[in-house]
Amino acid sequence: MTTATPPKGSHALPLPVVLAGARGHGRWHLANIRRLADKGIVRLAGVCELTPLTAEELDGLGTPEQSADFGALLDSTGAAIAVICTPIPTHTDLALTAAERGVHLLLEKPPAPSYAEFRRMADGVAAAGVACQIGFQSLGSHAVPAIRELIAEGALGEITGVGGAGAWARDEAYYRRAPWAGKRRMNGVDVIDGALTNPLAHAVATGLALAGAARAEDVTGIETELLRANDIESDDTSCVRVTTAGGGRVTVAATLCAEHPGEPYVLVHGTRGRITFWYKQDRVLVQRAGHGPEEIEYGRTDLLENLVGHLVDGTDLLVTPDETGAFMRVVEAIRQAPDPAPLPAETWHLVPEENRRVVAGIDGLVTSAADTLALYSELGAPWALPTASANEESR
Repeated sequence: MTTATPPKGSHALPLPVVLAGARGHGRWHLANIRRLADKGIVRLAGVCELTPLTAEELDGLGTPEQSADFGALLDSTGAAIAVICTPIPTHTDLALTAAERGVHLLLEKPPAPSYAEFRRMADGVAAAGVACQIGFQSLGSHAVPAIRELIAEGALGEITGVGGAGAWARDEAYYRRAPWAGKRRMNGVDVIDGALTNPLAHAVATGLALAGAARAEDVTGIETELLRANDIESDDTSCVRVTTAGGGRVTVAATLCAEHPGEPYVLVHGTRGRITFWYKQDRVLVQRAGHGPEEIEYGRTDLLENLVGHLVDGTDLLVTPDETGAFMRVVEAIRQAPDPAPLPAETWHLVPEENRRVVAGIDGLVTSAADTLALYSELGAPWALPTASANEESR
């Protein structure tokens, strides 16, 4: 699938936007739309929520039309763009509802809970000829092309692999924030809300992008280790290793049960150095033979602003569906893997004042996995399961 060409005719600024899902993470999108509205780039034409937003929630955004009927709202507002930040299982149907009306899309990650649903969405969007941006904000960082250029120049020598590390903390209330939170399936429908597929999905997608393996066909094998300390269905402590078509390896380790939560990062390993990218901060540390360490902070292009630029003047989209195909192969491998195993009670403890579970020694394991490209079981974690492989024969 190629990037959709903006339809002929002028796109007068500000472009009308409908936001589906304006609470929870949707509040970030609401604030971003307010920022871009202040710049005259977009205007909030409609909000799709089961319970309408209050005047306080809409402060500075006027009086957009509100409805729980997404399709009717798109029709009545004449929206040019829909921002979809709704529960994961609803993404495909809502995206296609917009696409069939010629409405362009910013679709929150993960784009779908299975590879089949992803393909249904991506193929439908392509057939409709609308532009679709997937909400991996880290891929809007100017650090990504800068790191790619350093790799291409041979600054690190031969690339030996890419690691990713995410040691975060989430309290038990996090898993009660929505009916689908922490679920693998709900009412017979895939959800796949795990550490690697949702909160730390950026580590996976960014690692694959820096490895030059962002598309589905770039993946030849996937190994997963999925575990949980919390009383949930999905994984909260997990790792994945992707083998790429070029023979490379991308290993990402994640936990939501960190002892000392820190900034997640991606680590590019080479024979003559390495690059650490703290993707939420757009911060890069370059360490290479013959040079002193160099730390650089980069800017970032907002993905909604990039989508507007694509529609107005043909700017290339930063994160098309095809550029998330490899990530969706990982989601599919996690979906097909056995349900995450509960960690033995003696391996974790509750921090009462924070009401969250902590896995002993997990911070070091996450760091080591990114450093060595090894899985938890290979690092000697006594609770890790034998490696479960999901290869591309399952496509």
